[in-house]
Amino acid sequence: MGGGVTIYHNPKCGTSRTVLGLIEAAGVTPQTVLYLEAGWSEATLVRLLKRAGARPRDWLRLRGTPAEALGLTGPAAADADILAAMVAHPVLVERPVVETPKGVRLCRPAETVRDLL
Repeated sequence: MGGGVTIYHNPKCGTSRTVLGLIEAAGVTPQTVLYLEAGWSEATLVRLLKRAGARPRDWLRLRGTPAEALGLTGPAAADADILAAMVAHPVLVERPVVETPKGVRLCRPAETVRDLL
């Protein structure tokens, strides 16, 4: 039973694997969304960001992504442009994002997931 817990997961990421392990160790079987394969819809990202009290820039992954090449790292990059790029390039979203009835959080460091369980 997922208990309403969803992890937006990248199995190649050590932090994402650690967060998944912490969720499972708490006795929860989450819904796992492999966002690099499934992609993001703008509506889903907007909903998650709103619940987290975050802006697209807060979840923008820089390392190993085209963020800089797309002009998203400078102060002039608008939230709407970052959001559109995240939909077009799912790798631009930092991971893992976890959603539970208690809220939504980008779980870096991994232990922050405990506040959501």
